[in-house]
Amino acid sequence: MSSTAFSYSPLLPLGDDQTDYRLVTDEGVDVVHGPGGRRFLTVEPAVLTALTAEAMHDIAHYLRPAHLAQLRSIIEDPAASPNDRFVALDLLRNANIAAGGVLPMCQDTGTAIVMGKRGRHVLTDGSDESAIAHGVYEAYTKLNLRYSQLAPITMWEERNTGTNLPAQIELYAEDPGGHPDAYKFLFMAKGGGSANKSYLYQETKALLNPTRMMQFLEEKLRLIGTAACPPYHLAVVIGGTSGEHALKTAKLASAKYLDTMPTSGSMLAHGFRDVELEAEVLELTRQFGIGAQFGGRYFCHDVRVIRLPRHGASCPVAIAVSCSADRQAVAKITPSGVWLERLETDPARFLPDVTDAQLDAGADVVRVDLNRPMDEIRAELSKYPVKTRLSLTGPLVVARDIAHARIAERLDAGEPMPQYLRDHAVYYAGPAKTPEGYASGSFGPTTAGRMDAYVAKFQAAGGSQVMLAKGNRSSQVTRSCQENGGFYLGSIGGPAARLAQDCIKHVEVLEYPELGMEAVWKIEVEDFPAFIVVDDKGNDFFAEVTKPVLTIGRG
Repeated sequence: MSSTAFSYSPLLPLGDDQTDYRLVTDEGVDVVHGPGGRRFLTVEPAVLTALTAEAMHDIAHYLRPAHLAQLRSIIEDPAASPNDRFVALDLLRNANIAAGGVLPMCQDTGTAIVMGKRGRHVLTDGSDESAIAHGVYEAYTKLNLRYSQLAPITMWEERNTGTNLPAQIELYAEDPGGHPDAYKFLFMAKGGGSANKSYLYQETKALLNPTRMMQFLEEKLRLIGTAACPPYHLAVVIGGTSGEHALKTAKLASAKYLDTMPTSGSMLAHGFRDVELEAEVLELTRQFGIGAQFGGRYFCHDVRVIRLPRHGASCPVAIAVSCSADRQAVAKITPSGVWLERLETDPARFLPDVTDAQLDAGADVVRVDLNRPMDEIRAELSKYPVKTRLSLTGPLVVARDIAHARIAERLDAGEPMPQYLRDHAVYYAGPAKTPEGYASGSFGPTTAGRMDAYVAKFQAAGGSQVMLAKGNRSSQVTRSCQENGGFYLGSIGGPAARLAQDCIKHVEVLEYPELGMEAVWKIEVEDFPAFIVVDDKGNDFFAEVTKPVLTIGRG
């Protein structure tokens, strides 16, 4: 029999809610009196639908002021690299365009994720999940957002649902913040790039010393790469009652949802934030040289480190990021009305008084005419080292996962490489809906690594000689480029709205129109920013910055 008295603490205790909210409506909610003098908050299903639709709109177009201030600070930091500052300014400009409410900040408008905590004195008709899903449907079908959800028809066949449903909805019976008559929410839109950078490592007690921990984190954090559009909000969770709980905690921490947790532990065995380790890990990431995508200090905006209790035989470590499309907002329904986190609707106030010429000082920008024959384009690119900044003008072919799979099937069947992939550079991307009066919807790059398996075959057949996307590639891509005279150009991950408004002048479907955003497109671009990442000599910018040195210990 235990001699320890019973005591309880939530695993993730939170402090007071400091969120700045705005009132959405005071209709559809009411207070009724029940037995024992208790007050009950009644919430109509239409309220949940309207709140969800409003939240999904806001997080597609607006960012938190703190996130925008961090971007501004990169531009003002004399230690930031020119590439850091260039990316940060582009992301601020993108935020300004997205805040117009027409073009979403990222073309991958994400999986809708909603977590709700309903107090014991909140009454609904029981259809909460359906009402919330209806709100997701309303937002994605009426706004210029992208449908990314695939329904499995058989084990091998999938079809786009055409609504971006299903959403991931999790509802809990819990008095949020100790208030029985409150219903609180976290709304997130998680794109594939950042969702794919969630990792779980099953470690042991041996990891729990300062030197080994920093060596482990140096190795694993470098491997995140840039495919998820840094600068990141990085979360690291050490411990956990299960692996899945560690991963969920990391996702919440990356959204700043756990910022008010205690900063020290106790025998109540609750989790806590290690703010000292957060600062050390942030400084570690600044030494990587990866920077805000193309070299520098700003791989991360900030770091959250959460320490959780664990079973003695297990030590899960979870890592997650929130990307430059830092899309989340909290909300609450109380007797006073329906409230949603106030995001920044005027991001222009964070734009610095800096010109392109000032940013370009000391940085040679090479202008590349994509109207020239492919051999001439490759000869021009071959003159410059990796990390060279480019400005692209002319035609691009757009193709991603499904189109690549279909073209590979044609090659396997003995058909030739389509001429459009022989004549033009290929941009890995999939657009959001095109608003009326625009040439394009938000149209940023997708993760290059998903197409790695096709590169050698395509280049050997004369296609994909110049590729444009985001993130690092595998060594097999570097070898293929060296053997076939190819190039991989990195595009800035994140500013999809700015690319649509300022750089993409014309869009047309070339092939597979039935695939929707996965079709093969041809676009005309002007002053489209890019960097040489992999060249025809076997050089890869990311090869060096992803190699751990494993020499850093915690002082």
